[in-house]
Amino acid sequence: MSAAPISRYPVPDINDLPEDIKTLVLKVQEKSGFIPNVFLTLAHRPDEFRAFFAFHDALMEKDSGLTKAEREMIVVATSAENDCLYCVVAHGAILRIRAKNPLIADQIATNYRKADITPRQRAMLDFAVKVCNDARAVEDADFETLRGHGFSDEDIWDIAGITAFFALSNRMANVIGMRPNDEFFALGRG
Repeated sequence: MSAAPISRYPVPDINDLPEDIKTLVLKVQEKSGFIPNVFLTLAHRPDEFRAFFAFHDALMEKDSGLTKAEREMIVVATSAENDCLYCVVAHGAILRIRAKNPLIADQIATNYRKADITPRQRAMLDFAVKVCNDARAVEDADFETLRGHGFSDEDIWDIAGITAFFALSNRMANVIGMRPNDEFFALGRG
């Protein structure tokens, strides 16, 4: 287990958190068996914590034309593009669990183009990576390609929204030096 700090910024004691945040963090701990460091590090700024997790849940937990595993694929692929260790490791664990596949997260994080995914998922990740790296180049042809794979315009919005949200997350995680929990490395591997 690593003894390195989980953030460059002060990490509040769980007992000093506002009650709503403390309740949420304890629920997550009860469900997963540990507190993901993202909850502790972002609690440094409670108002931003609340906004971050509200937006996260609006994108990642709603009914959508994207499966929960596909949403995690977007996070892993774009977080790899942004060199975000925390998000690749944490969301890689979630992806392995949601896809019921111990190999998929490593494949997508390393090179999604060679991963064992469907042509539909490849088109989704091609678009997400384009939004991640060069959103100004998105054009109508990208929408037509995605529609050809069965994505609705709302699904396309979701792909872009997840990509954009995690660009924020990736950048903040890198700036504050957020470390992934050791527990994430083994989750969903078998």
